[in-house]
Amino acid sequence: MLSPYPQLVIAGFRRHSTYRQAALAGLTTNIVFGLLRAAVLLAVLAQRPVVAGYDVAAAVTFVWLGQGLLTVVLLWGDTELATRIRTGDVVIDLGRPWDLQAALLAGDLGRAGFAVLARLVPPMAFGAALFPIRWPERPATWALFAVAAMLAVVVSFGIRFLLNASAFWLLDARGVFAVWGVVGGVLSGLVIPLAWFPEWARTALAFTPAPSLFQTPIDVFLERGEPVGALAGQAFWAVLLLGVGRVVLHRGSRRLVVQGG
Repeated sequence: MLSPYPQLVIAGFRRHSTYRQAALAGLTTNIVFGLLRAAVLLAVLAQRPVVAGYDVAAAVTFVWLGQGLLTVVLLWGDTELATRIRTGDVVIDLGRPWDLQAALLAGDLGRAGFAVLARLVPPMAFGAALFPIRWPERPATWALFAVAAMLAVVVSFGIRFLLNASAFWLLDARGVFAVWGVVGGVLSGLVIPLAWFPEWARTALAFTPAPSLFQTPIDVFLERGEPVGALAGQAFWAVLLLGVGRVVLHRGSRRLVVQGG
């Protein structure tokens, strides 16, 4: 029997490519917020030409790359598993001949693939038309960035999977998602560069997976720091989060059986 996971990647791509009007609306929102964020960072740099290694070109690249990666990485909005746990429909998913976590990851990779085409490339093209984007100087950086973006998706999936799985115990995980919605963008390097944080905050965040979501891929694209070590850090968090997710799913499934008799 053929593995279902490649088909699930394709299905994830096709599923999200169906909602083209929603993608266009989201793209428009991304561009509008990108203009606002660029204006804020440019106002900061008007006072000082370089802040923590970011000049105008690096700052606007940070903004437009972050806006483009927002839907690729998918920091917020994925509550489908939590809903199915709350309604009990997850029992059907657990009974299917697949690994539920791997199946959801495959679908998420397909979603991310469509988002690259619909939500990453257009904002970057728009930003490049209006601002001085800093493109990679080394050809290998493009491949390294692609790997960093993929690992960011996996890390994000691992976090979202755990947030969703909290519904096994909380039943309603909206509070958990609300907290993550407030802190996730700031701690991951989406709102402002983490290099602009105080040193103690940067040190603390280095022991969390948050920078792997946005700051690390952006740093790889901007050729800031050593890319192999950055990718290794992302890979570590991806493996760790997926492993913890498997344990949580196993325990949550046992709890679900107890609740259902």
